[in-house]
Amino acid sequence: MNVLLLAGGLGTRLRPMTENMPKPMAPILNRPWLEHLILHLKEQGVHRFVIALKHHPEKIKNHFGDGRRLGVSIQYAMEEKLLGTAGAIKNAEPLLDDQFIAMNADIVHDIELKPLLDFHRSHGGKVTIGLTEVEDPSAYGVVEQDDTGRILRFVEKPRLDEAPSRRINAGIYVMEKNVLAVIPSDREVSIERETFPLLIRENMGVFGTTIQGYWADMGTKERYRQVHWDLLNGSGRIRIPGQAQDQGIWIGKGCKIGAGVLLVPPVLIGDHVKIGARAVIGPHVVLGDKCSIGPNVRLSETILWNGCRVNEGAYLNNCIFGYGLELGPRHILHEAVMNRLGVMQA
Repeated sequence: MNVLLLAGGLGTRLRPMTENMPKPMAPILNRPWLEHLILHLKEQGVHRFVIALKHHPEKIKNHFGDGRRLGVSIQYAMEEKLLGTAGAIKNAEPLLDDQFIAMNADIVHDIELKPLLDFHRSHGGKVTIGLTEVEDPSAYGVVEQDDTGRILRFVEKPRLDEAPSRRINAGIYVMEKNVLAVIPSDREVSIERETFPLLIRENMGVFGTTIQGYWADMGTKERYRQVHWDLLNGSGRIRIPGQAQDQGIWIGKGCKIGAGVLLVPPVLIGDHVKIGARAVIGPHVVLGDKCSIGPNVRLSETILWNGCRVNEGAYLNNCIFGYGLELGPRHILHEAVMNRLGVMQA
């Protein structure tokens, strides 16, 4: 079967980083998350993908093309207007197999598909929703299920003491294509508020099963940073690039690190990075490829995308810098999120 990757959202909660790029293209460990995801699914035998596009579609098309570079096949379903999750799936209908998987492409995870598929084929229903358990479900749509896994209802943002479970929609679905007949065409349709409740009322078989493995929403700057720290600290199976040095330090090829530099793990340094003398890098720092860090710079809890330059004596804490930004000497920034089109200072 093929997999539909839903990559058309605007990524508003991660702006300004996503002002001019789709959120799934934001780098995780110095590689666009969408590329990590495709390669992870390829390892599980998926070789045919459909990507639903809306926000800056050229960034995805130019990066992946037809998929041959990654050893897969990619087709695209373009949304002329925002359609919501169910609407985006409906829009891609002509490209989908009779049974297919759809998933939100901006969720960072390393789940195995086989248990999800086995469960779907065992119950004979039309939809299986991958579920994940969270400590506090009050910010989500929470599911109530019977003993067979059939979903009885969704409870939107319940109080903690009123939640029927701690299981929420993980944004991963196995679907029978004929169920798409209930989704209206050419308008925005919410899968949780409209499509799934309709299927439940019509007794068409909406089931859920808990996924295993790492799962995280990278939708805010806090969560985006936390995903990096989780992965650098050993959560998940997403490959960390570079050569492992001491515990918790990874360094790419062609790097030049000056005298007296202190690396405080966990730290990931990309390829061809220059770090000046007596800089202190870490803890929790990711430097993209071709970054240049001046002498006596101090970086902590910070992510710099490719091509950034931080000049002598600057100090960054809890910051995210987009591609190719430069910070002047002896500047001090705390909780700054910046790219070329905007700045958000906490």
